[in-house]
Amino acid sequence: MQETIDLIVKYGYVILFLYSLGGGFVALVGAAVLSYAGKMDLMASIAVAVVANFLGDLLLFYLARYQKQGMMPYLSKHRRKLAYIHLLMRKYGSIILIVKKYIYGLKTLVPFAVALTNYGFMKFSLYNALGAILWGISIGLFGYFLGEVILQGMDLLGQYPYLAPIFILILFGGIWIWLKKVSTKK
Repeated sequence: MQETIDLIVKYGYVILFLYSLGGGFVALVGAAVLSYAGKMDLMASIAVAVVANFLGDLLLFYLARYQKQGMMPYLSKHRRKLAYIHLLMRKYGSIILIVKKYIYGLKTLVPFAVALTNYGFMKFSLYNALGAILWGISIGLFGYFLGEVILQGMDLLGQYPYLAPIFILILFGGIWIWLKKVSTKK
């Protein structure tokens, strides 16, 4: 376990950057907990995650807007979700670009959906930057201030390793049920 932690500390910022291009919630919480333990710097971790998250969404927006033909096979599988995102954009406006950072499943599809409309690139960039900053600070501080609780939970899983698969099944099962409920046709 210590070897893994040493490896993460050594390459932590690179791992955090790459993981945050596509989401980054778990990596940022992990970096914040390592910051709590004195292994990484919290402000640097938040900054790396924010920049990567911003760039990842910008890349998705660019691909959907200017490389539409290459993205169509992927996008055609998610027509219902894209239509749902368009409805959310009509109902809530640009605030969805900030809120989507916190919602699993929407993070990747919202830039695609927005890029397929006539939504401006600069406006998207502004809301994307604001959302990335708010997301990075809130999740980073959340992980840092719950560092002791998370470390105690990890120690508990070390003492009772059979709890880890049960916890993972409950977590992913709950997410799967929620996503199924949200995306099914009524």
